[in-house]
Amino acid sequence: QVQVAESGGGSVQSGGSLAISCAARGLRSDHYAIAWFRQAPGKEREGISCIAGVGSTTHYRDSVKGRFTLSRDNTKYTVSLQMNNLQPNDTAVYYCAVGLLGRVCTFRRADYVYWGQGTQVTVSS
Repeated sequence: QVQVAESGGGSVQSGGSLAISCAARGLRSDHYAIAWFRQAPGKEREGISCIAGVGSTTHYRDSVKGRFTLSRDNTKYTVSLQMNNLQPNDTAVYYCAVGLLGRVCTFRRADYVYWGQGTQVTVSS
């Protein structure tokens, strides 16, 4: 049974930093990509960062480039998202997602089979 769990998050003032992590357990292949999505109140869920299971291809949404950094530990199934210079429009529930994508990763929700419950990130001005 595959389990995906996020940790971290919380509240921070504008310009501050937070780190969130995702641990995926029960995977039986190295070909799983891991992605972070977020959903703000009243908005669509959007992908913001992802890393391929094979190789180290990493993508960032334009709005977080230069501020967010995705890293993966040697087990490949734990990733961390370091978020710097957070702004109020970064406030959202952040979700970790896992999909069997091989050498690529995407921001398409349909490509990801396993999802975590989400963790709240709140940035105040």
